[in-house]
Amino acid sequence: MQEAELHDLSDDADYAASQQQGSASIMRCDSGKKSSSSEPEGAQIVYLKDNVTIHPTQLASERISGRLKLIKQGSSLFMTWIPYKGQSTNARLSEKDRNLYTIRAVPFADVRSIQRHTPALGWQYIIVVLSFGFTFPPLYFYNGGVREFLATVKQHVLLMRSAEDANVFLVNDFQNPLQRTLSSLELPRAVSIASVPSTPVSVGESSSQQNEERTDVSASVPQYNGRQRQKGHDPARDISIQVLEKFSLVTKFARETTSQLFRETHSNGFGPLERRNSNQSALDYSHKSSEYKEDVPVQSPVDPDPLEFDKLSLVWGKPRQPPLGLEEWATFLDSEGRVVDPKALRKRIFYGGVEHKFRKEVWAILLGYHSYESTYAEREYQKSIKKTEYETIKNQWQSISPEQAKRFTKFRERKGLIEKDVVRTDRSLSFYDGDDNPNVNLLRDILLTYFFYNFDLGYCQGMSDLLSPILFVMEDESESFWCFVALMERLGPNFNRDQNGMHSQLFALSKLVELLDRPLHKYFEQNDCLNYFFCFRWILIQFKRELEYEQTMRLWEVLWTHYLSEHLHLYVCVAILKRYRGKIMGEQMDFDTLLKFINELSGQIELDAILRDAEALCICAGENGAACIPPGTVPSLPVDNGLFYSQQDDEVL
Repeated sequence: MQEAELHDLSDDADYAASQQQGSASIMRCDSGKKSSSSEPEGAQIVYLKDNVTIHPTQLASERISGRLKLIKQGSSLFMTWIPYKGQSTNARLSEKDRNLYTIRAVPFADVRSIQRHTPALGWQYIIVVLSFGFTFPPLYFYNGGVREFLATVKQHVLLMRSAEDANVFLVNDFQNPLQRTLSSLELPRAVSIASVPSTPVSVGESSSQQNEERTDVSASVPQYNGRQRQKGHDPARDISIQVLEKFSLVTKFARETTSQLFRETHSNGFGPLERRNSNQSALDYSHKSSEYKEDVPVQSPVDPDPLEFDKLSLVWGKPRQPPLGLEEWATFLDSEGRVVDPKALRKRIFYGGVEHKFRKEVWAILLGYHSYESTYAEREYQKSIKKTEYETIKNQWQSISPEQAKRFTKFRERKGLIEKDVVRTDRSLSFYDGDDNPNVNLLRDILLTYFFYNFDLGYCQGMSDLLSPILFVMEDESESFWCFVALMERLGPNFNRDQNGMHSQLFALSKLVELLDRPLHKYFEQNDCLNYFFCFRWILIQFKRELEYEQTMRLWEVLWTHYLSEHLHLYVCVAILKRYRGKIMGEQMDFDTLLKFINELSGQIELDAILRDAEALCICAGENGAACIPPGTVPSLPVDNGLFYSQQDDEVL
């Protein structure tokens, strides 16, 4: 692989065309802003662009527009993005929501790379990746200006194009020569795959700013300069979900290969977990595990759980109940099959789940395939209508001839990927075990049909994990398909190529941990774990790989009730992290060790205890917790009101 020139970007037509524009921009900014009192003394605005926009959700009305600046102070270059005030067309976006995305004085000393994207349809946008793993949300340039932005950056910091992707520009890459070859290593390509919307300051700090345009550069410098560039993640390409799923497979070989780039682990051993005294808070966990028999490493003092001091006022989760039985289920229905009290039913399922023998009927309602108000007769009629519709869609790919398939590359690729995945999905279950298992063939057919049903999303690895329990419960091809469609209406953004769905959830998770356990959040920050990538698999496939099959089904039906929150899965993540906070912090786990530890928790999680803890955390967080989660965060159901993202409808300019 040819090494890219460090300083020369002249082979890029964008730069050749933008040098004069960049210089003109600097001159305009210099003359227009030298006398501005909104910047600290000695700061100089070298680039300014209005109508640079963030898309928190797919809804056009919920975009956030703002002003992007590059500010020079001394020898340092900083970037800020401040949202406009009071221009929201949707009441769901509060000022607190806007402050979640505010970017205040990020020094380029802590920027790892800048990704430039130029879609065939739509606006150009950039993604700024920080050296410690955080990635800001995409910044869309509605009025153009990406070339000018990059040209200005190039005049103040060392900028080099990635040898693997001409649209990825590495910043200050001279600090470690090993970083130049990251694109040839499998591990960095796997661990640098998601962008987490972030801000260097908390919501409270952002809200306290009295002047929307004021940028405190000098106050931000110590916060960033104190961080060392030890985990540079190379986002050298757009990574598909196939690589994202491989993120959890960090090997000892990969860690040793990149030992110059990633800090060595403090300890490779996992000692037994000691139980805390019974008078301590139920949210400060350290449970004993028989899986870890090695000697206990030297423990460091662990900051106390902040909720421990408020335990007298905390509303604890209620005890779990037995699963909903058939006789009790009948009491929720009227004579024609309608659910009389949907909220009471959802509450009952939330606290106990459902007996397996009639999950088929309940899941169809929880997922929205059937409405709570539908009768027995209406549900049967819908089944027949939907079965015909399913067969029509299925026939589309079944009718493709071999000659057509030769000229249909995307179909061949997706079909091959699906066929590889289904034979590796839950084969330990008798339902999917054995050669030529018809249920495995049904998995394949349903996923191929979904690929034709939803061309925009298609198929990605992980979808077979989500479909498997549905087919196991429904035992019907057409009904499984439509229930899967309903589930993907909620979880589909997890698999979007731009990964905005995962970005928003990981961002919300970081804010919830900061709210509910600030010492743990600070520990993650200090150990370059603030991207929360170690929770990626939990969120992507809803803990499917972490629990036994029956427990997975029970957790899913609890989550689908949306009883306390439609984002209860994030509180489940927090509950698990808090359960093991003593071990994580006491053994000073760095990113690699923490990722290994989290993966090895598979099969060790006590579901009932975690659900009870997640409920308590959700109640304790209250409105503050809800404010940590941006509007539209998965698994919010899309609102069919014509407000979906549409370039033609945009009225920002």
